[in-house]
Amino acid sequence: VQLQASGGGPVGAGDSLRLSCADSRRTSSNNGVGWFRQAPGKEREFVAGISWNGGSIHYSESVKGRFTISRDRAKNTVYLQMNSLKIEDTGVYYCAVSRSSFASTTRDLYRYWGQGTLVTVSS
Repeated sequence: VQLQASGGGPVGAGDSLRLSCADSRRTSSNNGVGWFRQAPGKEREFVAGISWNGGSIHYSESVKGRFTISRDRAKNTVYLQMNSLKIEDTGVYYCAVSRSSFASTTRDLYRYWGQGTLVTVSS
């Protein structure tokens, strides 16, 4: 699995960004995919996850109502639409492929990780 996360960049508070996670080797089709983020000096935390067919989705409380995860199985890509961005959303965002068909909130249950894309939200 080779995951490529993209779409990050500097934005202002209240702005939107869409992150993409492309699976070039197409081996995540039957697996859940999650987005995590890591702020400077903090642990990597779960943001959002989607099951293999999109039927099960969940979010962390901090992004619920602002972020939307989706996947296009034909393109082997998972997206994270981020609206109403806050300064505390700043961090490196990683996508990861779950060991199962569902997406867990637990980092250890993910097998493959992308390289991360940096999101910087300023006031």
